[in-house]
Amino acid sequence: MSLDEIANQHLKTINSSWDFYPDPNHSLEDISMDKVKLFISKIEDRTQQKIKELPLDFLKKMEIIRDNKLTFGAYLLFAKEYCSISDVQVGRFKSDITIIDSISLDTDLFTETDEIIAFIKKHLMIEYIITDKQLPRIERFDYPLDAIREIVVNMIVHRDYRDSSASIIKIFDDRIEFYNPGKLFGISMANLLSNNYTSKSRNKLVAKIFKEIGLIERYGSGIKRIMTICADYGIIAPKFDEIFDGFRVVLFKEKLNEPINEPINEPINEPINERQKVILETLKINKHIKRNELAINYSVSLNTIKRDLIKLQNLNLIQRIGSKKTGFWEIVPKK
Repeated sequence: MSLDEIANQHLKTINSSWDFYPDPNHSLEDISMDKVKLFISKIEDRTQQKIKELPLDFLKKMEIIRDNKLTFGAYLLFAKEYCSISDVQVGRFKSDITIIDSISLDTDLFTETDEIIAFIKKHLMIEYIITDKQLPRIERFDYPLDAIREIVVNMIVHRDYRDSSASIIKIFDDRIEFYNPGKLFGISMANLLSNNYTSKSRNKLVAKIFKEIGLIERYGSGIKRIMTICADYGIIAPKFDEIFDGFRVVLFKEKLNEPINEPINEPINEPINERQKVILETLKINKHIKRNELAINYSVSLNTIKRDLIKLQNLNLIQRIGSKKTGFWEIVPKK
């Protein structure tokens, strides 16, 4: 067991998390009382109740300050100016190596949340939807803002701030990638995607404070909300995976059931790739499997699966028997 795993196990046994612990490198002088007062006013607005305690007394009551010492969570939430452990890099990419706009953030978590969302929104495209000739056209962003906000808040709240790596967000023409230091905390990827888990937070203090001002609605509901928002918006499901020592979410622009308008790029006489080999094996086991199920299973877009199946058909490896709705896939016997 690594030192990090040992530390996490100890914190679990005492029902605590690292952000409740005193920060030995910073003092009360390193936080902004104006930011504390703004935080208190947001709670008052949400609860419609006046908080009578003085700002510092209220922070003590909330255990944001403990034994008159600044906690790690307090430093992250109310850092006066520069915050040495909250580095976030956000860029608009024209290609994998070409950046056309970027921001670097290292401030308090509330400010970072607002500025990340504002930067992403600046680079979204507006699309127009015509529902009826008699009605005005509807304008909407090409990505659902609610899903973006949910992803960003989850990044900020669940990041492993003990890791020196930065959070990184890359905006491409067809997707947005969100990378966060720190793998899933206390659950497996399979349980996450099946929604079979109970809420666990790496940063209990930060999560509690974000919930106090309404940035988190319910603990542990973020992934399900993101999936539901994307489905309701008519775009394909986002991709979730653990990569390197962190967690990544990829939000796609591609719409559900969007027809393939582009030709297959790879020559038809090229060998099939590893994913296509696995698809063949899957069709041998389950000939009635749907294309959207294959897309979810292999974490690719529906159009990618459509192209895979077209190639396998053109190579005479599979054939479709019956209609699109009630038919099935059949493996073509080797001659």
